[in-house]
Amino acid sequence: MKSSSRMLFSDTSSRQIRFVSFFSIAGLILLFIVAGMISSSETKYQLSSSMLHDWITSFSTEALVYGMGTENHYLTQVLPEESEPPALSLVAFQFITSVKPGDIRSLLGGELPGFALYDAKIHVAGEGTNFTNLPIESAPALDELLKEREVPTEKLKINNAKDQVTPPLQTTNGRKVAFIYHSHSYESYLPLLGLEGNKNANLANDGKTNITLVGKMLGEELDDRGIGAKVDDSNIGALLNEQGWEHGKAYDVSRTIVQSAVAGNDDFNLFIDIHRDSLREKDTTVTINNEEYARTVFVIGEENPNYEKNLALAKDLHEELKTKYPGLSRGVIGKKGQGVDGIYNQDISPNAMLIEIGGVDNNLEQLSRTVKAIADVISEHYWSTEKVNN
Repeated sequence: MKSSSRMLFSDTSSRQIRFVSFFSIAGLILLFIVAGMISSSETKYQLSSSMLHDWITSFSTEALVYGMGTENHYLTQVLPEESEPPALSLVAFQFITSVKPGDIRSLLGGELPGFALYDAKIHVAGEGTNFTNLPIESAPALDELLKEREVPTEKLKINNAKDQVTPPLQTTNGRKVAFIYHSHSYESYLPLLGLEGNKNANLANDGKTNITLVGKMLGEELDDRGIGAKVDDSNIGALLNEQGWEHGKAYDVSRTIVQSAVAGNDDFNLFIDIHRDSLREKDTTVTINNEEYARTVFVIGEENPNYEKNLALAKDLHEELKTKYPGLSRGVIGKKGQGVDGIYNQDISPNAMLIEIGGVDNNLEQLSRTVKAIADVISEHYWSTEKVNN
């Protein structure tokens, strides 16, 4: 009798331990889920179809099919015989921690300081684009941004003959509809500064001879195609210095410039932020029809409400460049999370874009050809959109 009582007591204790253990683990998991939801409840992470898309695509196709197969077993019949359903523990781990088993980047991106700067999502991969040659944003010290070198005038002359401009068939009738600006106006190119061949990419910064030259060229090319453009050439380095801010606040400075422009002109509906990549010549130069071009890449901030429309525009322009100038566009890259801006002022308009044009080694002739190519596809896209809207 005593033996039976001891067995019953032992069995009851065992069930109680399992019961407590189960609910302790379940409670811990629930705590992580709630904490994750709270920590991501900022307005810039509003629930959208793009967010749902990101959640879904973070899991493999097989895992999703197996998930749907729990309701309809016929769906799993399309999977290979050797495939196996994912372990529930791994799925739960990935959902809770955002760390993807088998992808070390998902862990290192959040744990190693600075690693997130090289982390991005390749929405569209151009020719040769992969995770080893994503755009690199340099972060020079403020005193480097304020330097203004004396550059020989011949370095700023384009040897290419000026193309004969055919009057456009349609124009914006004097209205300025494109606003071109430069959040990193100090970004320059070694050949423009008389430093071609220099191994130190960090020298490609200057307060006077810089990316604003490319913006001015683009403004002229758009004007030639009937699209009125205004180009802002504010010295962002000097404005940062006035505020006592470092390089990381550059987008805050450029935001005030864009907002001021919008307040003064209701016609602006194209916003183009021109940048320069810090990669070297092998990644930023391409030969098309025996002529060298500076390659481009579109960067999308994934943390703004216009994200999907910004992305659609960038994809369209990439595809048009791919058709007319094969190899010119390196693709469309999305960025968000710690260590990056994640918005890039693209919340201001669905037609906002950030274009990296060339790298530190590209010269003025290569940049000029690329600017013409970009003006071609932007103008064609603009006029085709206008026809649809009218």
